[in-house]
Parts: sequence; structure tokens; C-alpha cells
Amino acid sequence: MTGPYAPEQATERLDKWLWAARFFKTRSLAIEAANGGKIHVNGVRAKPGRDIRAGDRLEIRKEVFLHEVEVVALSWQRGPATVARELYIESEASRVKRAETALALRAEPRPLPGVGRPTKKDRRAIVRFMGETPGRRG
Repeated sequence: MTGPYAPEQATERLDKWLWAARFFKTRSLAIEAANGGKIHVNGVRAKPGRDIRAGDRLEIRKEVFLHEVEVVALSWQRGPATVARELYIESEASRVKRAETALALRAEPRPLPGVGRPTKKDRRAIVRFMGETPGRRG
């Protein structure tokens, strides 16, 4: 393998690997997710400093999506997305479930624009229409 892999390294910190594999934009977000119980390693809730190795199975929950991946390689630095995708293999069931969830989210009705509390611009238009002067209602 070429790239920023760590072949001599047998383990890597979970938060560093999640960041290098581009599941999270920063290590701080990866740490927050792990501390919040959103990351499981081999079915067990994991702390950010837990060592992971090739062959471990991770469950990563981001918002409503669940990624089930197997660690294939470790990396000591964050690289391009093409390199990051080589660090893990996502299960087919996970891909299908995420696609179904995304489709269901797109199918949900969106709130109508203009429904609810008027914006400042809307309020000024109402005031102009009604012929009132702003701030003097009575």
C-alpha cells in the first residue's frame, strides 16, 4: 500500500483513525462523538483513546445515519478522500440502510416557506400594506 499508512504500527487511537478516515472533520468532533456513545468497537461503546487495529468492526452513528465498517488499514495522518476510503470497508447492509434512510428523509414533507412567524422583512411589508407607521400601533 502507498500513502500515509502506518504499516509498522499495530494500533491507532480511535479518534485519530476516525479523523484520518474522514468520518469527522476534526478530532474534536470525533472525541465528542465517542464520548457521547455514538461509536462502538466490536459491539462495545468506545472511548476516544481506545486502540483499534485492522479487523475491528466499528459502528459510527452520525445524525440519523449508521455506518458499519471494518477497519482495513491504519493511518498516521489525514490524507485525501481516495486514501481515506482505503482505510475501511463498509458493509453492503450498511450502505443499503443509509440509502433507504436518505430516501426517506428526502420524501418527508418540508415546511412551507412563509408559514410561521413573519420575518422582519415580512413584518415591514405588512406595516406598509396596512398603512401604519412602524412602532406606533395603538
